Amino acid sequence: MNTLHKTNRFATFILLLVILTCVSTTSTLAAGQQPDSTFAVAGNDAQYAFQHLKQIKAGVLNVGYAEVGPANGEPVILLHGWPYDITSFTAASGLLAAKGYHVYVPYLRGYGTTQFLSAQTMRNGQQAAIAADIIAFMDALQINKAVIGGFDWGARTADIIAALWPERCKALVSVSGYLIGSQQANKAPLAPQAELSWWYQYYFATERGQAGYQAHTNEFNRLIWQTASPQWHFSDSTFAQAATAFNNPDHVAIVIHNYRWRLGIATGEAQYDTLEKRLAASPAITVPAVTLEGDANGAPHPAPAAYAAKFTGKYAHHTITGGIGHNLPQEAPQAFADAIIEANHLAQ
Repeated sequence: MNTLHKTNRFATFILLLVILTCVSTTSTLAAGQQPDSTFAVAGNDAQYAFQHLKQIKAGVLNVGYAEVGPANGEPVILLHGWPYDITSFTAASGLLAAKGYHVYVPYLRGYGTTQFLSAQTMRNGQQAAIAADIIAFMDALQINKAVIGGFDWGARTADIIAALWPERCKALVSVSGYLIGSQQANKAPLAPQAELSWWYQYYFATERGQAGYQAHTNEFNRLIWQTASPQWHFSDSTFAQAATAFNNPDHVAIVIHNYRWRLGIATGEAQYDTLEKRLAASPAITVPAVTLEGDANGAPHPAPAAYAAKFTGKYAHHTITGGIGHNLPQEAPQAFADAIIEANHLAQ
């Protein structure tokens, strides 16, 4: 009898807990604080996955992107690099959405569901073109100003926006710091060991390299993941999820042009000449900024001391320990999300 009574009391407690949870969730939704339904929590590990993608015409592209977080949240734009995709930010985006931020994660040109609007548009991978894409993306979504963060190509793009369009960038988070470059600067040879780390850049400069990347895209990119993040033991499913973005029909052309343009063996478009001239002067970044580096980044990257002076506004740098490699937002999502929040606070 006592056992049955205790069982009934426990069942009643569970029922009340469920009711209170539903009421709390409904209240949160009414207050406009529930993150957007485009991500979902998987199990109890607070890892998030994008559920729905959106498309918007912006500039020369139809941009595919994920959008999470409350509609009235502080806008944040997160930019991926090569050879990665928007899934590098699934966990960090979920963490930010839970803090009330409205996060946008677009596929760059040549990745995922982002497509060129015209077959006649040059498949151009130069840095100014990619940055202009994001400004067009912001215009299309009527985002006047946002906190912008990224790594690899995404960090370079975020740096460029902060430098050339500071009125559009409230604050910056850049993995590996200041990555703005120029064809002129890239003419200078590096020490042999440094040149070795750029082996794929020279491979891509050849027709053999282009054909090889076309034929073995996933194998090539998996190798880059392994060498750029030697202590990150990612699963087959994690890579496979990102690799779907490489099926874009323009992916190979954009990647090859990006690296050939850097070496000065491919031309860009005249419409970006003025922007590239300004970037070649290595402009300072005046917006509040946080730079990050992983302690096990196996990809070529500058030392934090080499670029600190380029950030002339409020500034902080953090080296993230624990075997964190090149794909820092995915390998250390909490640290990356914390940096976004820190950068936003610096801008207050």
